[in-house]
Amino acid sequence: MPLYYDDDQVMLAETANQFMGEEGSIKNQLRHWRDRNCKDGFGHGLWKQFAEMGFTGMLVGEEDGGLGMGQVEANIVLEEIGRNLTPSPFLSSSVLAATALKHGSNDVRGRWLPDLISGDKVYAVAIDEGVKHRPERIACKAEKSGNGFRLTGKKDFVVYGASSEMIVVAARTSGSDGDADGVTLFAVPQDAAGMSHDSVRLVDSSMASHITFDGVELDGDAVIGEVDGGREVLNAMLMAGRIGTAAEGVGVARGAMDMTVDYIKQRKQFGKLIGEFQALQHRAAHLYSEVEIARAVTIKAAQLLDGGSEKADLMASVAKAKVAKVAGLAVREGVQMHGGIGMTDEYDIGLYMKRDRALQEFLGDQYYHANRVAELSGY
Repeated sequence: MPLYYDDDQVMLAETANQFMGEEGSIKNQLRHWRDRNCKDGFGHGLWKQFAEMGFTGMLVGEEDGGLGMGQVEANIVLEEIGRNLTPSPFLSSSVLAATALKHGSNDVRGRWLPDLISGDKVYAVAIDEGVKHRPERIACKAEKSGNGFRLTGKKDFVVYGASSEMIVVAARTSGSDGDADGVTLFAVPQDAAGMSHDSVRLVDSSMASHITFDGVELDGDAVIGEVDGGREVLNAMLMAGRIGTAAEGVGVARGAMDMTVDYIKQRKQFGKLIGEFQALQHRAAHLYSEVEIARAVTIKAAQLLDGGSEKADLMASVAKAKVAKVAGLAVREGVQMHGGIGMTDEYDIGLYMKRDRALQEFLGDQYYHANRVAELSGY
């Protein structure tokens, strides 16, 4: 497939670009909520606007009231979110949680999807149980209790966990911590007795929770998919989330690059625009080519996922690893070319570096995914 958008996708990109630029800008959203020390880290009013635009239900099937779009379309929105550093639960709710819920029963989908589509509720996902992303090991236990389950254990760095009305939790229902089988996904409501949050503000000013489950009682209807068969759903959720995170990272890289190129076209030193210096021109040209490669591999990963290709999992890790390197390059070059002011809070370029740092770790850093690429490729 060609690595560019069709006419409908171009229209979506133009709409998302205008909407995020006007409503989701750094000044209107990130700085606004950060400077007020907002406990949620994002604006619920903007989330409702996402719903009005149809963004919240993009990956939800038409039979469930959504738009029935694919990962390519979700990535278009995520790239604009990254470009504008828009604080939003779109990735956790409309990509990760929505992907999991699609595998749920009619009752599960009917209970949770309508409020996601309408923008009335925000959802989160709880996977990791340590400082690093290691979904291969799930220790949080869900033991049979009557007609349901009793959930016990901990989850770390659950993005927007304390602000979510429901959390998709990966728990172990059989086997040992490192077994591929024996994992089940649960839809845990925020008001569940025995669930507590320790909220922390991340480097990019978003909010996350360390969650403790102390004998949380869940009925059988909370199960998403099959008991002991949740690894397949978890993997599908991770693929969508990793490709989506890569798309947001591309947006961060492009936003930082555009801001930097604009700056070197205006800043004068030694009586000349610094953009006239050949050394900076070479660095800017190299950065542009790297960002385009990262964007291309991310589009390819999304296309493979939408097409049901067996190579989608491999390409998801290729995209996540490549974008992590390129976005890191973009923000470092941005700060360096801005000079000393690049380190100040008054200039937005430093905010791109902070967002990149958070995205680097979310759902696996570049080293984790480089190792996955080697393993999936048979090396």
